[in-house]
Amino acid sequence: MIEVKNITKVYKTGDFENKVLKGISFSINEGEFVAIIGPSGSGKSTLMHILGCLDTPTTGQYFFEGKDVSRFSDDELAEIRKRKIGFVFQAFNLLPRTTVLRNVMLPLIYANVSRSKREKIAKKAIIDAGLKEKHFYRLSNQLSGGEMQRVAIARSLVNNPSIILADEPTGNLDSKTGEFVMQTFEKLNKEGRTIVLITHEKYIAENAKRKITIRDGEIIEDITNGISKSVQQIKE
Repeated sequence: MIEVKNITKVYKTGDFENKVLKGISFSINEGEFVAIIGPSGSGKSTLMHILGCLDTPTTGQYFFEGKDVSRFSDDELAEIRKRKIGFVFQAFNLLPRTTVLRNVMLPLIYANVSRSKREKIAKKAIIDAGLKEKHFYRLSNQLSGGEMQRVAIARSLVNNPSIILADEPTGNLDSKTGEFVMQTFEKLNKEGRTIVLITHEKYIAENAKRKITIRDGEIIEDITNGISKSVQQIKE
């Protein structure tokens, strides 16, 4: 589903160059649950923006479902984001004083889906994200942090994306609530959803079947089900 080939990202300020990503290569198959883990400043957020088609690499190639999107126009990237990628962020990004149902329906409104159809799709997504029918008409500011994040997950599901990209989804939650949210991701993955999780917390990354560790703009470890690739395999 995803393949990145020797991508770099360089930010220039005058004569100064900040090399954030330094030749990153890996692939992610359909149905995988992958955690990309690294400390602050490691480059994982920059990598997340490239994977989410929010930015493009300076050099190298990024293939999404077989298409080289690394050279797509802004409009083409926006179309990929709208139809293929479900985003879940640390900040829940819900509309305040707006019902759960309407928050989840928003992407479908922008996609010009009929009201009856989008309501049906949104209700199913809310249930799939681990909430109950009683939550449909609650206002977002009446919810707990864990409930708000599950609403955000539901919203990421409504366009039936190829992949869910979660950026520090438990960052604003206590550890117990974070566990409930991670259980939701595990459930979705068991149902066949491809999930890429960005985190700096090792215990959160343990929920994923595969862990890619990034440090100083380079991949230093890639472990799947306890089996680690060598440095040479990672570079290949």
